[in-house]
Amino acid sequence: NQIGNGNLVAVHAEGNAAGHNRNPIRCYNCGGVGHFARDCTVRPRRRDATYLQTQLLIDQKEEAGIQLQAEEYDLMAATADLDE
Repeated sequence: NQIGNGNLVAVHAEGNAAGHNRNPIRCYNCGGVGHFARDCTVRPRRRDATYLQTQLLIDQKEEAGIQLQAEEYDLMAATADLDE
């Protein structure tokens, strides 16, 4: 692209030649669009034994119909948001 004074200006190209971006770059860490996992600034989730044990306990309480505490409900909701 040229501007009035004859200087060339670099323009960031998005999509293909037709102007469509059918397969955008998607990050496997956060699910974001426009960057690869290696360039992701979101910290990866830790799935350690304590986390998995807590999730198992919450699932067992839900199946048994036991009322969840507020902290457990918040953790379950946050986990569901991250998994999407």
